[in-house]
Amino acid sequence: MLRKLKDENIEWLFKAILTLESVDECYDFFEDVCTVDEVQGIAKRMCAAKLLKEGALYSEITAQTGLSTATISRVNRSMKYGGGGYDKAFERLGWTFPDKKEK
Repeated sequence: MLRKLKDENIEWLFKAILTLESVDECYDFFEDVCTVDEVQGIAKRMCAAKLLKEGALYSEITAQTGLSTATISRVNRSMKYGGGGYDKAFERLGWTFPDKKEK
């Protein structure tokens, strides 16, 4: 979806992010670029994605993150039908998840 919005400004933003070399540099950059709520929102979505991969229920994710079930559903949909960004990040972080059994 975001690729459809591809433009020079978005490319520039992503290239700037790729230049960051440490977590501290990320804190500095995102403090300047985003509001605290925006960064916390992105972090909560990452947490929701991780919890979904671990097999957590929406109610558990809501309790832990404060996210609405609609937002959790959006994260889940992105993980199933999106560009694979969550899985790529998890893999590069070295995070592994047990296979979920169908309920």
